[in-house]
Amino acid sequence: MRGDRRQIQTAVLGSADSEEPLMLPLEAIELDAFRRQHEHDTFWCGLLLGGCGLQLTTKLYTDRVCHFAHYPGPDGHPHLCGRSARGVASADHLYVKAAADVWLRARGTQAGFDFVQPDGVPIGSVVDIQLPHRKLRVHLDREVAPDWDAEHEPVLGVSVPVDSDTLIRRWYVHRIRLDSEGTTRRVRIGTEAFARSTEWFGLDECEITQRGLSTPAVERIVQARTTPASTVWTPGKKREERAQDVQAHELLRRLIYARRTESASLAKEVCREMSELVGVGPQLQQQLHTARRNALIWVEKEAETRRDLVARLNQAVADQKVRGLKGLLARVKTATRDSRTEEEEHAIREAADHLAAVVSAALARLDALLEEVSRLPANEDPRRLKSKIKQLFQVAVGSSKLGEHRQAQLELWSERLRYLPSPPRPFTPPMPQQRVPLHQQVDRVHWAMMPCPTCGSARGQQCVIDEGGRAGQVRNVPHADRLRFTLQEQQKQHAGSGVVWQVYDVPCPECGQESGTWCLTTGKPHPSRSKQARKLTEQHEPRL
Repeated sequence: MRGDRRQIQTAVLGSADSEEPLMLPLEAIELDAFRRQHEHDTFWCGLLLGGCGLQLTTKLYTDRVCHFAHYPGPDGHPHLCGRSARGVASADHLYVKAAADVWLRARGTQAGFDFVQPDGVPIGSVVDIQLPHRKLRVHLDREVAPDWDAEHEPVLGVSVPVDSDTLIRRWYVHRIRLDSEGTTRRVRIGTEAFARSTEWFGLDECEITQRGLSTPAVERIVQARTTPASTVWTPGKKREERAQDVQAHELLRRLIYARRTESASLAKEVCREMSELVGVGPQLQQQLHTARRNALIWVEKEAETRRDLVARLNQAVADQKVRGLKGLLARVKTATRDSRTEEEEHAIREAADHLAAVVSAALARLDALLEEVSRLPANEDPRRLKSKIKQLFQVAVGSSKLGEHRQAQLELWSERLRYLPSPPRPFTPPMPQQRVPLHQQVDRVHWAMMPCPTCGSARGQQCVIDEGGRAGQVRNVPHADRLRFTLQEQQKQHAGSGVVWQVYDVPCPECGQESGTWCLTTGKPHPSRSKQARKLTEQHEPRL
């Protein structure tokens, strides 16, 4: 297997356990300057990058992007490395730590950093930042779902989704992105709120406050949510709007948000507050009543859908189904994200345990197959070896989180599969050619050119059925002996003259039809026209 089959764009400087990341320039003209700058440095496939810990060199190309590469092994063959992340973002967790450390030190704050791997996820997916009185957890990808009820404050990468209910409940969430600038990566912090686009800031514009990580957008959002609504004066209005009416309008707006974001819990809460609100004007009270009634009908439909999903999940687990179970489990989790009953918690736990058992069994099967394939001799029959390798990948497709070791082994066998000789194809005898029926070998106009030796029909007369209950009736096609006789005669004429005139090759002397057109008769041409065609054939006349 070629260890550098996928291009390595990042490395660490100085040693295998270094935390100082490097990104290689993609263009050859930039790589020359990079080499001069790091003339006395060494580059490594860092352990904190999920690499093998061996030294790297730089590869310069003018027809494709430049990249790092492993040195060949002692036997001269390319080195096999199980590193899974090799692109420009593969060292982002190291860049996050370096940038955050500089930013916090400039504010007189000491912090601890940890590249945690919950549930065995690849290193670099999550970065924990421990502040004196608070903890941030940076999710750079989707490998680990953010926990909004934990002690740490999640900071999400741009690819990590967040639902509308969370945005409404928390007011905002923070995001992080890294932009390439030359041979480094620049950290940017974003603030996302419901119905607002994400606003991005540099680290130097952010602060750590009592609420946690804060940006200029956070200050505006908090101020807007905590400032009481002012009374608006309109021309012709003699008195201010009552406080109850203001509250009623706010409840109607919140109910619209709940319906738009499909948050049943928020809708139920707003409906309860509507029922407790008193002192509202008659017209506005009617609006509240109608909105509350429609919302409660919608909440009941959502609850029915929720019960149906849980029942389907329980049935799928009882039937030991696997296909579609993961998607159904995700739908149940989403439907019950606000609050869950004991029954729903039990259903989700049972489904998750069932999926975990299936994955564990698949991984055990995969390990057994890897062991079996590795024990096959080098001179094994290529057909049997290919069959085993394909079986190996069939099992691997249904497994998730294979781990770096299994992934490296699969890549190795995938590479070997490409170079296995193809087995000889079994001999397949040619399909026998289908014989053309006799009546299709003779033009219809020549079917009655010769007398029939079977039924005795004269020349120019059609063959008739000569036995059975339909005796005497005209046949659809002539008898086979008559057609063979006609073919033989045509072949003799063709062998003698080289040219055979067909009846419609000549104009008809009786009805005057030109050559290539039918006679003005029903069925067969005029006898004089057939006679003229035979005469031209016997005289060896060349056809025009």
